[in-house]
Amino acid sequence: MTESCHDGVCVTCSDVAVPVRVVRLMEDGMALVETESGTAEEVSVALVDARPGDVVLVHAKEAIARRDP
Repeated sequence: MTESCHDGVCVTCSDVAVPVRVVRLMEDGMALVETESGTAEEVSVALVDARPGDVVLVHAKEAIARRDP
């Protein structure tokens, strides 16, 4: 691990993916999403077939999978 790692987790190489809900699709493969804490963020959904209301797993600002309802 490097100096930027903390709590035994490296954000660059960890296998952690965070579930978020897609609020709105935007241009260029981006989406506005809502996190579990209620904050809004922009992430890429270029790798998944996402629609508003879908829950996607995000790692490093990239949606990597869509959760089944």
